[in-house]
Amino acid sequence: MSEIGQLGYLALLALLAPFGAHRLRLLWLRMRRPARSEARAWEGALPVVTVQLPVFNEANVVERLIDAACRLRYPADRLEIQLLDDSDDETVAIAARRVREWRARGIDIRHVRRGTREGFKAGALAHGVSVARGDFLLVLDADFVPPPELIRDLLPPFADPGVGAVQAAWDHLSPDASWLTRAQALFLDAHFAIEHEARYRAGLFFNFNGSGGMWRKACVRAAGGWQSDTLTEDVDLSYRAQLAGWRFVYRDDVRVPAELPASLRAVEIQQSRWTQGGIQSAKKLLPRIWRAPVPAAIKFEATAHLAGHVVHPLTLTMAAALAGAGWATATGFGLPTAVHVAAVLLATVPFVLFYGSAGWIRARGRLGRRIFEALLLGLGLGVPLTFAVARACLGTRTPFARTPKRGFHPVVAYRARLSGAPALLRLLLAAALAGAVVNTALAGSPAVLPFTALFAAGYALTTHESLRRPSPTPAAPAA
Repeated sequence: MSEIGQLGYLALLALLAPFGAHRLRLLWLRMRRPARSEARAWEGALPVVTVQLPVFNEANVVERLIDAACRLRYPADRLEIQLLDDSDDETVAIAARRVREWRARGIDIRHVRRGTREGFKAGALAHGVSVARGDFLLVLDADFVPPPELIRDLLPPFADPGVGAVQAAWDHLSPDASWLTRAQALFLDAHFAIEHEARYRAGLFFNFNGSGGMWRKACVRAAGGWQSDTLTEDVDLSYRAQLAGWRFVYRDDVRVPAELPASLRAVEIQQSRWTQGGIQSAKKLLPRIWRAPVPAAIKFEATAHLAGHVVHPLTLTMAAALAGAGWATATGFGLPTAVHVAAVLLATVPFVLFYGSAGWIRARGRLGRRIFEALLLGLGLGVPLTFAVARACLGTRTPFARTPKRGFHPVVAYRARLSGAPALLRLLLAAALAGAVVNTALAGSPAVLPFTALFAAGYALTTHESLRRPSPTPAAPAA
C-alpha cells in the first residue's frame, strides 16, 4: 500500500509540473519578445460603431453601465448603443427609464428586448448583431465602466482589414476592497499583462474576453457568429475567427475597469462558468485546431490554454492525498525530504514568479501579501472548479449563470447560489487537512508539513469566507 501511495503522489507531481512550466514559458515570452506596434490613429472618416450592452437582471449596475456607454466620446451620428436586455425583474423598468432620458438628450440608444433568454448572452449578442447598423461592435458587460475614449483607442488597429477583433486590458474598480478582490485582481492582471501580451507578441492565438473589446462585424459573421453551445461564447468565437484567418490585436495600454465579485459564492459562480465553458470549448475546438494548417506552436499553445482547467481535478486530488497521508501512521508517503521540498517548490515558485511579475507590471503594492492570498484562493477553488470540469467532460448542459453584482448603490440583494455538494466537500477537506497538519507535526515529519499546511490554509480560508456575511458595499472609486 505504501508503494502505491508513493507512486500516486509522484504521478500527481509529474502531472502538475507542466502547468507550472507553461506559466514560466508565457512569462519568458512576455519578457523576451518585443512589443508589437499597431496603428494609433484612424485615417479618414470615422465608421459607425455599435456598442452592445448584454444584461440580465442587473438592477444594481445597469444605470451605471448605460451612463458610461452614453458618455463615450464619439460622434453621435456614428454611434449606436444597444441595451440587450433579457431581464425579468426590476432591471427592465430601471433601464427603460434611463434609456428614455439619454434618448431625450440625443443619444441613439435602444432598449432591445427579445422576449426570451434563448442562447443566453450569446443569443442576445447574436440578435444584436442582426439589427446593428455599425460596422464595428464594442461589447461591454454590466459590471464594466468604460473610459470615454475607449472607442477611439480601440478603433485604429482596424485600419488593417485583416484585423477581426481588438481587446483592451481589464482593470478593477475596487481591487483593494478585501483579500478576495486583491486575489482576483492579481489573477486578472496576470491573464492580461502576461498571458494575453505573451501570446500576442509571439503571434499565437488568444481570446476575446467577452467584454472590453471591439469586433469587426464582418469577422463575427464570417466566423459563424455567436453560438451558445458552450458557456464561454467569447473563447469559442475567438478561436473560430482566428482559424478563419482573422488577426486579433491586444492593447495592454488601454484599460477598462470593472467590478470584481464581492463574495466567494459570486467568485465560484463566475469561475465555474469560465472553467466549464473552457473545457466545452476545448472539446469543440481542439480537433479542428489540430487539423488546421497553422504552425505547431499555435496548436500546442491553444491546447495548453483551452485544456488548462484540468489542473483543478489534479490539485483537488493532491489535497485529498495530502489529507489522507497526514492521517497515516507514516506521514509523507515515506518519501525522502528532497521529494517534498521539490513539491513545495513546484507548487509555489512558478506561481510566485508568474503572479509576482504581473503585480510588478501593474505596480500593485504589498505584492507578497497579494501573491499569498491569490495562492490560497486558487487552492480553495479546487472543489467547485473540479465539479465544473466534470460537468463539461460528461456533457452536462447547464444554464448561463450570471455573476451577481452589487454596484456602489445596490437596490436588489441578488443571491449567489451554488450547489451544496462542493461546499460540503470543501468543508470536509478543510477539516481533514487541518487534522493532517496537526498529526504531521506531532509525528515529526517536517518535510511534508509545509505542503500540507499550504493546502490546509487555502481550504480553511475559503471555507471561512463562504460562511461569513458579505463585506460592506465598496465605495465608488475617486473620479
